[in-house]
Amino acid sequence: MTETRSAGLVLRRVPITHPDAQRLIDEVQAEYVLRYGGPDETPLDVGHFEPPDGSFFVGYLGGRPVATGAWRRSTVEAFGTTETAEIKRMYVVPKARGAGHARRVLAHLEETAAAAGARALVLETGLAQPEAIALYESSGYTRIAGFGYYRNGPLNRCFGKLLVAAD
Repeated sequence: MTETRSAGLVLRRVPITHPDAQRLIDEVQAEYVLRYGGPDETPLDVGHFEPPDGSFFVGYLGGRPVATGAWRRSTVEAFGTTETAEIKRMYVVPKARGAGHARRVLAHLEETAAAAGARALVLETGLAQPEAIALYESSGYTRIAGFGYYRNGPLNRCFGKLLVAAD
């Protein structure tokens, strides 16, 4: 298990099937139901979140799981490359929001995906998540062509960012 500390948040790479990961995934799915009227139905293969194909991280504060973020290899073309990774399951529990944890998780995803050879990150989000859109835009992500399960959905917004190669 890989662990990184940043401003009190401890990020651990765990299997997507880990109980803490599953609890937070259930919470984000409940939030999607509130915001969009249903859960995210994107098909996911749990094997896609295991190295070298991807990684799933849980963020802990004081030993309590409060955040998630993951990436999986992708072939979505963005910025002239198909050596991309897709961000999935970015989430911070409501009581831990506003402290910069999502930004720390996002930076960690960028670093670990770049270290694994991704040249760009891509992601899907939606208009019912304006705070997520603001985070991505303020972190250098720009709109890209739609892709993925919801690519034709009217609320779907896709973003991407070129990554700096890891040394």
